[in-house]
This record gives sequence, C-alpha cells and structure tokens, in this order.
Amino acid sequence: MKKRSFLQCAALLAAASTFPLAQAQTLTPIKFQLDWRFEGPAALFLQPVAKGYFKAAGLDVTVDAGNGSGGAVQRVASGTYDMGFADLAAVMEFHANNPDAQNKPVAVMMVYNNTPASVMALKKSGITKPADLAGKKLGAPVFDAGRRAFPIFQKANGIGPVQWTAMDPPLRETMLVRGDVDAITGFTFTSLLNLEARGAKAADVVVLPYADFGVKLYGNVIIASPKLIKENPAAIKAFLSAFTKGVKEVIANPAAAIEYVKARDGIVNVPLETRRLQLAIDTVINSPDARAEGFGQTQPGRLSLMASQVSDAFNTKTRVNADDVWNGSFLPTTAELNILPKK
Repeated sequence: MKKRSFLQCAALLAAASTFPLAQAQTLTPIKFQLDWRFEGPAALFLQPVAKGYFKAAGLDVTVDAGNGSGGAVQRVASGTYDMGFADLAAVMEFHANNPDAQNKPVAVMMVYNNTPASVMALKKSGITKPADLAGKKLGAPVFDAGRRAFPIFQKANGIGPVQWTAMDPPLRETMLVRGDVDAITGFTFTSLLNLEARGAKAADVVVLPYADFGVKLYGNVIIASPKLIKENPAAIKAFLSAFTKGVKEVIANPAAAIEYVKARDGIVNVPLETRRLQLAIDTVINSPDARAEGFGQTQPGRLSLMASQVSDAFNTKTRVNADDVWNGSFLPTTAELNILPKK
C-alpha cells in the first residue's frame, strides 16, 4: 500500500513538473520585425513584451531590430516573420509591384498617423520654406521614406527641380553638417536628434514636416502575413489588444519605457532615446490627425488618396488598391483604442 502511494505521489510530482512546460507550449509564437534599430520608438513593442502583456494574451512574441521598412515588408512576405512594423507607403509599393505574390503583408493597425518624414536644413543655407529647395542639393539613402515620397511633397508645394545625393544612413546628418548637401530627408525624430549629436543646435535646424505642408500620408503600421490572418486571426486580435495596452503606458511615461529599450541594447543613450520617443509621440502618434481619427484607425478617403499618390510618386507597376493593403477588422474596441491624451 505504501509502495503504491509512493508511486502515485511520484506520478503527481512528475505531472506537476511538466505543467509549466505544457502551459508554455500553449502560447502562440509570433516573430515580429521592427522597421529600425532599438531606438526610442521601439519601446512601443518592447515594453508589452517585458511586462508580460503579450504572454497574458496567449502569445510568445519575439521582437527583432530591423534595417528599414522595405526589409520588414519583405521578411513578413517571405514568411520569415509573422508580423512587423513598416511605413504604409512601403506596404503599398510592395502590393503594387508584386501583384501576383501570394503572401502580401496587410496593414492591421495604424501607429504613426502622420508620416514622420520631413526635409531638414541648416538655417545658414537660407532654406526656410519648401519653395527654397528648388535647385538645391538634397541627400538621403535611396530607400529613405522621405526621399521616396518627396515627389508628393514637391508637387504639393510647387517646388522646382532638385539634385539628389545618395549615401548610407549613418552619413546623412554628417554630410548636412559638413555642407556636402543643402538639405536632407528623414524621419524628424531620427535625423533632428542625430544632427544634434553631430554638433548642430536644434535652434539652427529648419524642419519642414511633410504633414505640415500639405502631405497627409500615413506613417508606420503594424503588418501581418496573410497566412497568419487566415490561420489564426485571434492571435492578431490578441496582439493588437496587448500592444494598445502597452502604448497607453508608454505615452504616459516615456522615460520608464526607455529602460526596456536599454535592456535590449545596453549602449543606447537613455536621455537621447527618451527625447526621441517623446518626439515621436508628439508628432506622429498623438498628433491632431490621430486624435481626430482615433488611435489605430484610418480614414477611407485619406487612405485612398495616399494609395493614388504612392502609385504616382513611386511609379508602381500597378495602381495601389487601398482595400488590399488595409484590414481594420482585428482592431480592439473603440473604448480600448481611446488611449490618446487630450491636448
């Protein structure tokens, strides 16, 4: 009798020891590709991972740094990643240039309601408004979102011809400070702070945000693969809900959120990245347009206009179909999405 009791206890202990493993196996793995390095805005994704919000939603999310929106779109399209973060224009371009592709990523949540793209110049250049860019030498990597969309900005502001100089991303701000180019395009919260790091004073930098000069392009979105949409739509809903909960906290306390970025990349400059995150929140996440449309959401007319503008500016093989690139059916409830502080 004692022997039987011992065996029963042993069996119970063995079962108990495997329970956490069994429980862990029930989590749905999601590989997530960022658009860029582990900088301030990455806190939007790293914070809900670190605080366990995704796991509480039944997901095992891994977040990897990226090297551009185009790369993020390609990696989700290839099936290497399930979801990602990318500029909506890059998603549109992929759709229009690969009409027969079977795994075209779809945008499922708007995060940067306005494109962060802007033109930046030093005051000593004499550039103070878009029209001043005519005849000037502009610099940016060939894949830069602002450079790709510049024809839209150019048309909206009646800017004459400009000259372009290509360079690798780390050289962009350096070449502007050295005077090798008259102006650059880039994400405001990236290039402005990089210019300061290279010795330029913020007061000496002229910033011409696309959103302030007639170009109402949407910015970065969360994308998902059609495979995930078809096979596990519940996982996408769970992801977006947990992410939204995290974003609300990041907006409320950016300084605390940066600690999760530093945990992934120990050499980040905490004060600098805190400023970068705050700048991103103020200019593209909690912007007037975002508050008007609602966090995470899009406005059909604006989305259709962007599809047409991208088709023209990017000279795509086929026209962009706005209905093909956007699927808002996985978004949390309106109450859950109500996270933007009133200004």
